[in-house]
Amino acid sequence: MANQGAKKRKEENTRHMKKLFQLIIACNVIYLLVRAGIFYKSFTWKHIVGLLLTSLAYVLPYKQLDSMAKPSYSDDGEMFDGGYDMSTGGICGYLHDIIYITCFVQLASIISDKFWYTYLVIPAFAAYQLSGFIKGLLPQGSEDVEEDEKTRKKREKLEKKASRTKFIKTRAR
Repeated sequence: MANQGAKKRKEENTRHMKKLFQLIIACNVIYLLVRAGIFYKSFTWKHIVGLLLTSLAYVLPYKQLDSMAKPSYSDDGEMFDGGYDMSTGGICGYLHDIIYITCFVQLASIISDKFWYTYLVIPAFAAYQLSGFIKGLLPQGSEDVEEDEKTRKKREKLEKKASRTKFIKTRAR
């Protein structure tokens, strides 16, 4: 009965990675069949570069997720960790987002090449996240700000009220 959770997570991760792989293969097959097969007259070298780009955008996050999903074993061969929980957020969620955005871009680019601009969402979100991180590292300049008379009086009143001794009335029986 020991390590039941690790075994269960290992099975979940294996199932999840298999579904993710099937999604990637399905998107590539659909893209090749429709774009290179049906619309073969408009299939140019740019589309081959796009296919290579999306393949790279699939491989890198998938390999990272695959390494995160692998279980850990002790020296005697017993599994003590079933791998990273794929349902959690953080870097795992971001890697899934990259794969899903790549699926969308690849399939939508069959309709119009303008959908390639959707890839700009990834660096834009990274910049947004980094700006919040950088703002947290910078000193806050609000300490030297002068407060107006009304705000100062209100703050002093609240401080005075908070410092007063509070009496609680009880009933005597």
